[in-house]
Amino acid sequence: MHALLRLFIVVAALAAAATFVLPQPAAAATAAELNRDAQAALNSLYAKNPGAKAIGKDAVAVLVFPSVVKAGLGVGGQFGEGVLFRGGKATAYYNTAGASVGLQAGAQKYGYAMFFLSEETLKYLDKSEGFEVGVGPSVVVADQGLAKSTTTTTAKDKVYAFIFDQQGAMAALGIQGNKITKIKK
Repeated sequence: MHALLRLFIVVAALAAAATFVLPQPAAAATAAELNRDAQAALNSLYAKNPGAKAIGKDAVAVLVFPSVVKAGLGVGGQFGEGVLFRGGKATAYYNTAGASVGLQAGAQKYGYAMFFLSEETLKYLDKSEGFEVGVGPSVVVADQGLAKSTTTTTAKDKVYAFIFDQQGAMAALGIQGNKITKIKK
């Protein structure tokens, strides 16, 4: 019993500390700020990851979320705003929001970019009234190993996601849902 109480106190302390360590989201970014941050994040991803850069050359569009904040203690959530680049230009804005429940504690900040390799999957993003990760087209999350070895000749799926700039710590074992929705900026 005492060990369980100690574990709970440590987990609660870590979660509280993470909320002070991680940058806190300010008021919603303007379109110009979001464009700037998303373009900088994409440029940084390309500089660090040749696989992402190679896939980016063949993508019909790239959806970049430069900063997603995720936190939880039993119940959790995540949120971020992003830009859809098509032909190198910002053409639309989206948010990503999710909720989770289960054994989890901590907070983290990260960014991610989704590379759409077909018009079909890009159209699904808008016609579905919210792209739910795990429902619809399959999304391949390119981990460190896959990200380094992926090229335009090995890319077989229609949507690839690259996660970058992770900060903080989050331990989770539970059920999570995530939805990407078009917004006006």
